[in-house]
Amino acid sequence: MHVPLTISDFIERGALVFPERVAVVDEPDVPGSLGRLSYRELAERARGLALGLDGLGLGRADRVAVVSPNSARFLISFFGVSGSGRILVPVNFRLNASEVGYIIEHSGAEVLLVDPEVAAALAGIRVRHRFLLDGVEDADLFAPAPVGREPNSWEPDEDATCSINYTSGTTARPKGVELTHRNCTLNAIAFGWHTTVTDRDVLLHTLPMFHCNGWGMPYAATGMGARHVVQRKIDGESILERVASEGITIMCGAPAVIAAILGAAEKRRQAGREVPGRDTVRLVVAGAPPPSSVIERVETELGWELIQIYGLTETSPLLTINRAPLEWDGLEPTARARNLSRAGVPAIGVRMAVDEEGEVLARSNHVFAGYWNQPEESAKVLVDGWFHTGDGGRLDGAFVVIADRKKDVIITGGENVSSIEVEDALYSHPAVAEVAVIGVPDDKWGETVKALVVLRAEFVGSVEPETLIEHCRGLLAHFKCPTSVEFRQELPRTATGKLQKFKLRQPYWEGRERLVN
Repeated sequence: MHVPLTISDFIERGALVFPERVAVVDEPDVPGSLGRLSYRELAERARGLALGLDGLGLGRADRVAVVSPNSARFLISFFGVSGSGRILVPVNFRLNASEVGYIIEHSGAEVLLVDPEVAAALAGIRVRHRFLLDGVEDADLFAPAPVGREPNSWEPDEDATCSINYTSGTTARPKGVELTHRNCTLNAIAFGWHTTVTDRDVLLHTLPMFHCNGWGMPYAATGMGARHVVQRKIDGESILERVASEGITIMCGAPAVIAAILGAAEKRRQAGREVPGRDTVRLVVAGAPPPSSVIERVETELGWELIQIYGLTETSPLLTINRAPLEWDGLEPTARARNLSRAGVPAIGVRMAVDEEGEVLARSNHVFAGYWNQPEESAKVLVDGWFHTGDGGRLDGAFVVIADRKKDVIITGGENVSSIEVEDALYSHPAVAEVAVIGVPDDKWGETVKALVVLRAEFVGSVEPETLIEHCRGLLAHFKCPTSVEFRQELPRTATGKLQKFKLRQPYWEGRERLVN
């Protein structure tokens, strides 16, 4: 028997098994907040959205774009759009109008769902149908399906495109990653399995829902009947308040989320206030390898379990997972944190390899169908049955170790330097809050290592660049150490917390034809 895998499976099970259970707690005090919805209500509104799209004349495989921070409506859209055979186009709400306009045009989206916070900035974008997600203009679209009315039938096809997720561009326009229902379903099942999502979990959406469909956790949590709690913006104290008030047990995010939580927890301790979640919260992190010192702080200061995953939008995204196994239970915190700093071991159904050039390769049911309307770009990364990640790394037994983005490797005096390794050394100094290590041109060495550092507030003015350089020399081979340190007030990041190193490098390579020396 062969039954097609589609993301509708998740909402259908959630509503069947847990109809009266609270499914989602929307962000309060925002326009159009839906408050608390049961699983029955969540499913009814998803069917209502599908009916609304029928009424607009949208056929199967037509595209619906959503530009919004996390919200209950965004969660409904996963199932009301993709679940009815259309294609969801989740868009980073922090992009400017030109970037969003390009995505709408390139994807061919006929409907644009836009949050009031960004509506004015995107007013000039031309699209067939536009709805403001304010609870008024979109009220009919997101209303529960009337009793007895069902959306137009869709013959389930697991190889049909579920969503087109645009990667953040660096030097070129973003590419639309086509994820199929099969990709998203198997990714969600593996992700939920490896992170042990159950019906007792309460998921805080600290990860943007637009980012690779929330890594698939919205599907996994829905299928198990877990409660979704919407977090619209990343604020450390707000997150801790939600952990306490809603009984949060799991959340996902980039290292920037960890930094916000640790900072807020430190302020609470100084004020003599309790830090909630000890021994009950699992924090799943990806986007960049967190320094081992930060991992240790999460597990000792917060008492939360840290799980690291690695993947890309093109892989739905789960490829590897690093969750402390039984064999690490007796390790002291520093050694355990060091082990957890690796990308991890392959998830169920994933095969990993490293080619002769040091590029990490993957093959899995999670790997995307290709780039939307860009077959030549697809052919560059899908070669001989393997996906080329663009990341440099190595295999350490079952573990994948990511050395760096290949384009970010610093070659100084003929030696390769991993910026991650240097950043890890700098993070171990108590004065360092954030750091980005980049390669800059050097007449003698070709490139040299430069560190851009944000200091903790209490150390500003009392720490010199030479202090941090000497600190690194005590931990690393000298050729790996920064030759210069520059202090910054902040470092540019994407909406998902990734450092935008191309922006940091750009001024130092101005006027050069190549970005290597």
